[in-house]
Amino acid sequence: MDKLYKYYFRPGYQSQELLIDIFYGAENETFIPDFLNAIAVLKPKMTDILDLWMNDEVIMTYNSEIGYFTLSKDIWGFAFIMAENNQEGLVKINSILENAAMFEKVEVDFENYK
Repeated sequence: MDKLYKYYFRPGYQSQELLIDIFYGAENETFIPDFLNAIAVLKPKMTDILDLWMNDEVIMTYNSEIGYFTLSKDIWGFAFIMAENNQEGLVKINSILENAAMFEKVEVDFENYK
C-alpha cells in the first residue's frame, strides 16, 4: 500500500532551522486530522490559528508535550511543520512520522537548501 503522505525533513532555504515539508498528500481533506492522530502521543492542543487569506494559507500553532510547533497549510497542497525555538521537538515529530503507517519520509540532500 502506498503512503498517503510524503515528506522531507530538511533545513529551510538558507537556514540552519529544520522543518518538515509535506509535499504529497497535504491537499487531502483528512491531512490535518491524520497528522494530529499520528502524533497523538504528544497530546497536541491548538493554541492559535491565523488565516492568511491573502496568501491562501492557514497557520496553526500547537502546544504539546514536546513544546510548541506550527503547522502551515496552503491551498496548493503544501504543508510545513516548523518549530524555530523547538528543534528538538521537531526531531521528535519526525521520528514519530517515520514510524507512522500513513507517512513516508523521503531523504534529501541538505546542500540543496543552502
